Amino acid sequence: MVSLNRVLLIGNLTKDPELRYTPSGTAVANLRLAVNSSFKGQDGQRKEETCFVTIVVWSKQAELCNQYLKKGRSIFVEGRLLYRQWEAEGKTRSTMEVRADRVQFLGAPGAPAAAGARVDAPEAVEEPQGEGAPESGVEADVPF
Repeated sequence: MVSLNRVLLIGNLTKDPELRYTPSGTAVANLRLAVNSSFKGQDGQRKEETCFVTIVVWSKQAELCNQYLKKGRSIFVEGRLLYRQWEAEGKTRSTMEVRADRVQFLGAPGAPAAAGARVDAPEAVEEPQGEGAPESGVEADVPF
């Protein structure tokens, strides 16, 4: 059976990146992305819809995102969907997020969002695929 898990998103950050480090010292950043879409409703009126997505970025790429990105900045994200589930306070919690393989900065820093504009900041850093790359999410450092 063939399967594919690929996500391509362009949107604006709703807040500054949140950078933290795992106990082993690997950087991980969470980005909150707003992706807007518009369509015509049954009444013929144009409607806007916003989807809010959590993006998880690892290693050097996470540090670069924390250094160069701020709330409102446009970015292009390529990655895969990741579903996580855990227990908290006796309840089962779950989330769907995007594990970023590549993040490209769009528009100039501090300028209004301009889709397709290139940035002088460093381009995306590809995530290592070999030894030392986290398997998926924060659980990669959990010993069980």
